[in-house]
Formats: sequence, structure tokens, C-alpha cells
Amino acid sequence: MTSITSPRAQFGLILPSTNTVVEAEFNWMRVDGVSWHTGRIYIPDPELDDDASFVAFLESLRTEIGVAVRNVVTAKVDSLVMGMSAETFWGGKDGAAEFARWMGELSDGLDVTTGAMACTMALDVYGAKKIGVITPYQPVGDAQVRDFFEQIGYEVHDVHGLKCDSATSIGDVTPEEIKAAFRAVDAPDVDVIIQAGTNLPAARVAAEMEQELGKPVIAINTATVWAAYRTNGIMDKLDGFGSLFSEH
Repeated sequence: MTSITSPRAQFGLILPSTNTVVEAEFNWMRVDGVSWHTGRIYIPDPELDDDASFVAFLESLRTEIGVAVRNVVTAKVDSLVMGMSAETFWGGKDGAAEFARWMGELSDGLDVTTGAMACTMALDVYGAKKIGVITPYQPVGDAQVRDFFEQIGYEVHDVHGLKCDSATSIGDVTPEEIKAAFRAVDAPDVDVIIQAGTNLPAARVAAEMEQELGKPVIAINTATVWAAYRTNGIMDKLDGFGSLFSEH
């Protein structure tokens, strides 16, 4: 429900306890009359230094996600927003749909905006056919991201994973490292470049790279905020975060 301080919408924001980027970037993109209310998913072990630890990390989330949702819905939020992206891509098209359905079930029927859903909405806006993708993930995570995008109909030119060795170190990747990753997955016939991994500080970097590369470059936090707004009737446009928010 809306409130005195948030007459347009109150969003429940679900993110890992290790994440230091989502709240900052989401608040950069907060418009008047809305608010973010965080439910944190407890992460006991942030190590992600190989495929096995990455999978174990995701498997441990399920119980803790339920606790985070249980807690945040007591604020009577209007809808849920996932501030974690890996889980939303897992299992391809069907896995992404099942995850969104499960989140809605946990929250007693609230609408849910996920990273996978947001990227799909953004790509539809641009009519993209061929994409490049960057992530902070290990190869097993990159494969899941590739499978998702291919299953929803996109040709994936390349997925460049930064192989960050812990959930917290993702937030320490520098703008220059992120720019280099974006350049690595570009090609003349790539229509749009997407970034996954919500703890990767890419919202403003992606907007800069859009100017350099001359094509849409979409950070997942930007796409997620944009999708949450648009699906809740909030049509404000913002400058500084790329063409997705300033033009669509």
C-alpha cells in the first residue's frame, strides 16, 4: 500500500546480505513518491571462487529468500523487486518463470519484478536480435545466462564472465574493468549489450559505454528499476542512466 511518504508506490526489495551496490544504485534512480524497503537474504559464505561454490551459494538461498520476503511484506509493500539476478536466470526460460511464480507465492500474490524479466522487457523495447552479455559470474553462471537468452529467442554473440571470487568482491570491480568487459562482447552486428549481476556497479558505466559504442548498453539494476516502475504505472524518465530510462 502507499503511504504518506510514498504516495505512488512502496517496493519490497529483496537482495543478498552481501550486496553493497543495489541500494545505492536504486536510490540514484528513485523518483519522487516511491520508496525501497529492503529484505536481506542472509549469506553465510560469500565465496564464489569456482563452479561448485557458485552452485552451492545459489542452493543455500532458497530458505533465506523466504525469510527475507516474509519480513519485508509486513511493510505492506505494493510489489516485490529482486535485487539479485543469478537466481532469476537459472533454469532457462522455464526456470525464470517458475522462480517468478514462486516469489509471488511466497508474498501471497504480489507482483514480482526479476532481473530476467526486466532484461526481456528492455530487449523487447529495442527489438534486439543479437546481444552481448557481461557478468561477474563463474562459467556455470555464464552458461545459465546464455541458455536463458537463447531460449527466449536471442542470438548470444558472447558472454564474458569476470569470475569474481566472492559475493562481496563483485562490488569492488572498477569502472575501467567493467568498460573493458563491455568492449569485449561488442561486435558490429551486436544490437544490445546486457550486464547481469546486481552487485556489479555498472549503472552509470553502462550509460557511458552506450555513448562510446553507439548502441544500447543496459545495466541490470537500471533495467530492473525501469521495469518495476513501468509495470506499476510509473512513467518518469531519467537522465544519466542510458537511453532505456531517458527515452522509453
